[in-house]
Amino acid sequence: MRRGNHAAIVDPGDAAPVFAYLAAEKLALKAVLVTHHHGDHIGGIAELLDTFPDLPVYAPRKENYAFPHTPVGEGDTVNLEPLQLQFKVMETPGHTLGHVVYYGANSLFCGDTLFSCGCGRLFEGTYEQLHDSLSRLAHLPPETRVYCTHEYTQYNIRFARHLDPKNEALAEYEKEAKHLRDTHQPTLPSTMARELACNPFLRCDDPVIQTAALANGIDALAAFCAIRQMRNEF
Repeated sequence: MRRGNHAAIVDPGDAAPVFAYLAAEKLALKAVLVTHHHGDHIGGIAELLDTFPDLPVYAPRKENYAFPHTPVGEGDTVNLEPLQLQFKVMETPGHTLGHVVYYGANSLFCGDTLFSCGCGRLFEGTYEQLHDSLSRLAHLPPETRVYCTHEYTQYNIRFARHLDPKNEALAEYEKEAKHLRDTHQPTLPSTMARELACNPFLRCDDPVIQTAALANGIDALAAFCAIRQMRNEF
């Protein structure tokens, strides 16, 4: 994210592209936001701090980090004054136990909790925790821009279409995503409105998804557990 000649970054797994972008765009790095402790999200931070030793880094309170940082958790607010931006911190356990997301400026930086047309794998938390975390995010305004950390959209759409082949919104998204990737553009950000229409992990109370999960008439959590297991093997 950037404003004027100031920038902040989320989950820098590698410092090299950060340095390259800052130099190309003539930007000053003012903050780092971290969603969870996996190496592909924090691998570049030590090198960034070597170059910018006073760089503020915000990271989940319920996880351990070797680098200097400000711990944040549920209900905290991160003020990025140089960018005139403010973010609310939400704890979203499931992918990891301490995972957090940052919501503000009509944008959600959600790490590996929510992907476009998908969600993160369970490495530390429970199905119940991840389902609850996703349900909370689903209540954000539909116009919210969704910035997840990985470009998994096309493969996630394939799985979503397997569950819900008659979904017209999903079919249209598949075409759009293919065009974007064919022209070397990202599919992200998505929007919460699009995710609510297309993402099966946010639609586990829908009879179509429950039928595909062989959990029809049970409950949304049972359907979520089933399709998350199906996605692991897809």
